[in-house]
Amino acid sequence: MNSYVATASTIAQDRKWYVVDAEGKTLGRLASEVAKVLRGKNKPTYTPFLDCGDYVIIVNAEKIAVTGKKLDQKIYRTHSRYVGSMRETTLRDLKAKKPEKVIEYAVKGMLPHGPLGRQMYKKLFVYAGADHKHQAQKPVELTI
Repeated sequence: MNSYVATASTIAQDRKWYVVDAEGKTLGRLASEVAKVLRGKNKPTYTPFLDCGDYVIIVNAEKIAVTGKKLDQKIYRTHSRYVGSMRETTLRDLKAKKPEKVIEYAVKGMLPHGPLGRQMYKKLFVYAGADHKHQAQKPVELTI
């Protein structure tokens, strides 16, 4: 008996589109489930060295919930590699200005940190409101 190994051509045919409503969901719990779908770990044909995940659309990113004091204590840092260019932003500020980025950063941190992870990350689409522009792909509701 031989083991099944997926190929890139068979994986591309089986990709699905999912839409997730983030309203009232906890940030980390939502991000970990979305990362599993992006990696393809929810499929029996999962192959570690191929991008076998599905597309995920997240709506209502502005209504995501966090627990504890994370709104004020969680800090996002960016640096442009120039001296003195480090910027710090709290979760509260980032959620007010760009609510999509909060979920994007959380999911990106749960994906592999290499070329394959970057390819998986490109299949994530996050929107602050309830509307998205991917109706033509006929996404299926994913309950988390």
